Amino acid sequence: MKILRLICIQVAKNVEQFCIFGDTFYLEIIKLTSICFLVKRGKKHASRPKQYSNSSEQLSAPITSELNVPKSFSSNLKSFSLNDLKEATKNFRQENLIGEGGFGRVFKGWIDENTYGPTKPGTGIVVAIKNLKPESFQGHKEWLQEVNYLGQLQHENLVKLIGYCLEGKNRLLVYEFMQKGSLENHLFRKGVQPMAWVTRVNIAIGVARGLTLLHSLDQNVIFRDLKASNILLDSDFNAKLSDFGLARDGPTGDNTHVSTRVLGTQGYAAPEYVATGHLTPRSDVYSYGVVLLELLTGRRAVEDDRPGFSEETLVDWAKPFLSDNRRVLRIMDTKLGGQYSKKGAQAAAALALQCLNIDPKFRPPMVEVLAALEALNSSNSFTRTPKHESHATKQSGGPSQK
Repeated sequence: MKILRLICIQVAKNVEQFCIFGDTFYLEIIKLTSICFLVKRGKKHASRPKQYSNSSEQLSAPITSELNVPKSFSSNLKSFSLNDLKEATKNFRQENLIGEGGFGRVFKGWIDENTYGPTKPGTGIVVAIKNLKPESFQGHKEWLQEVNYLGQLQHENLVKLIGYCLEGKNRLLVYEFMQKGSLENHLFRKGVQPMAWVTRVNIAIGVARGLTLLHSLDQNVIFRDLKASNILLDSDFNAKLSDFGLARDGPTGDNTHVSTRVLGTQGYAAPEYVATGHLTPRSDVYSYGVVLLELLTGRRAVEDDRPGFSEETLVDWAKPFLSDNRRVLRIMDTKLGGQYSKKGAQAAAALALQCLNIDPKFRPPMVEVLAALEALNSSNSFTRTPKHESHATKQSGGPSQK
């Protein structure tokens, strides 16, 4: 395939493509506009990318039990009572808390494998129960989106939604329990065992499979908020997409995009989407390129928590190195200790560069990204790691991200 040939040739020649001066000027304006947008709206939070949001997309009506889940997909899900979920989590006991954010809290719970009724800890199956705040960012509209998509879609690279609860203002979701937590924690949390190269490759492939499924549906789905914290890992480090609260149906017919308010996360959102609100499946491709960079470098999409350094996105920092086969090794995650495939890293960097093209027309569709990764993974050169530490850049640390 064309994308495979692009990956295998000299990466130094793989520069961003512009057809004519007029397109170049237009694209630079888009890039400049998006940067201004980020600067204007940017608010620094320690190592956490900011969320784009607009209150007009929130459901303003009071949430009551009359807002029922449509029958078209509720048959695939278990409707839990609030009392059942309280019992499954021991009344949402603090010791069962496994996650917390602006959306609310996530608790570990136990339910019977057959009846889905609450059971004692250590028996039945473990589940993750998300208890959303009534005033949370997602709101009822986003909660319903989650139930809608995951209630209909089942795939090995999508987190399984088991059921839901909607009683009064209480909105809860019950998922399969992902034992290894989020990709974000494994890449960035201090004290966590560094992930091996082959594990990172498999995660990249798993995420690509999940996105390919969404984009290949008769009515394609745009995930819209792909980021490390929305990629969960099971006990074998298989990657699954989670949190479909911002997902949208893609364009249909002759439409080239969906016009929408900008929602998502700084550092991951595609520049043309931030600048214009035009959303396409290629917007997800850009976000995937950012995640691929995070896997390669071990750095966050936005790092702005170091005193004396101005905010800079991972893309802006890494892009100058991606088109040079030798220089790209300088930005590899030092926690890998040099134990990674040199050719595999160069190929992944070349693929990331294509996904991050400023012009969405020149980004490969996810089906081609997946095909490229799987073809490279089947070759020894992609995952083979050196027997001895041979990379001189191991201790050099490469350039600093400002």
